[in-house]
Amino acid sequence: MAKSKYEYVKSFERDDSLLPNTWLVVRLDGKGFHKFSAAHNFEKPNDKNALDLMNQCATAVMNEINDIVLGYGESDEYRKILTTIVSLFSSNYVFHWKHYFPAKELLYPPSFDGRVILYPSDDNLRDYLSWRQADCHINNLYNTCFWALVHSGKTKSEADDILRGTVSKEKNELLFSNFNINYNKLPEMYRKGSVLIREEIEVTTVNEQGIEKTRQKKTVIVLHTDIIGEKFWKDHPEIEIIIVLNK
Repeated sequence: MAKSKYEYVKSFERDDSLLPNTWLVVRLDGKGFHKFSAAHNFEKPNDKNALDLMNQCATAVMNEINDIVLGYGESDEYRKILTTIVSLFSSNYVFHWKHYFPAKELLYPPSFDGRVILYPSDDNLRDYLSWRQADCHINNLYNTCFWALVHSGKTKSEADDILRGTVSKEKNELLFSNFNINYNKLPEMYRKGSVLIREEIEVTTVNEQGIEKTRQKKTVIVLHTDIIGEKFWKDHPEIEIIIVLNK
C-alpha cells in the first residue's frame, strides 16, 4: 500500500501481544441478558431451549475453529482469536434461534462481550474452571429456590428476604420440604453447566460401489459433568481445548 499523510494514525494502535507459554482462555458473556431473557420470556429458573441454543453456538465455534492455540502471543492473532470467537458465537445464536424457539420471534439482536485471560500453569487453569463450575452451582441453587418461591406466590422481594443469609444445606431443605424438589436430581446441565470437548468417534461411510469405509473422526461433544474432581481429567487425558458455558 502506498504511503499517505494519514498513515500516522497507525501509531495509535496498541500492542495487544499475549504472553507466550500460558493457557489462553477466551471468555464470553451475554451483554444485557437479564433484559434479553425477560423480553423473550425465558422460563425461570432455567430454560432448556435457551441453554441448548448456547451449547449449539459453542459447538459451532469449535467446529469452525479447529486449532485454538493456548498460549499464543501474537498481537494480530490476539485480535483475530477474540473477535472471531465472539462474532461466530453471536451470529450462530441468531442463526439457530428459530430451531430452539420456533414459536418466538427474536425481538432484537443479542450481543456478547469477550475477554482474553492468561493462566501461566495447569493448576491455574484447573482452578479457573473449578471456580466457574462452583459459581454455576451456587447461582443455580439460589435461582431454583428464588423462582420456586416466586411461582408459589411470593413477591421477588419476599423471596430475596427468605433466602438472605441462607447456606446451601438450608436452600436444599427449603426446596425439598416446601416444593418436594430434590436439588441433586435436577438436570446436570443446570447444576454443572456444559463442557465441550473433542472426542474421536468411528464414522462409517458407504461409497457408490457399496463398499463401507470406517475412519476415526474428531467431533465436538457436550458433557454435563463434574470437572472439579480428578475423574474427568483422568478419563480425558487428550484434552487440549475446553470451553465451559456457565448458566
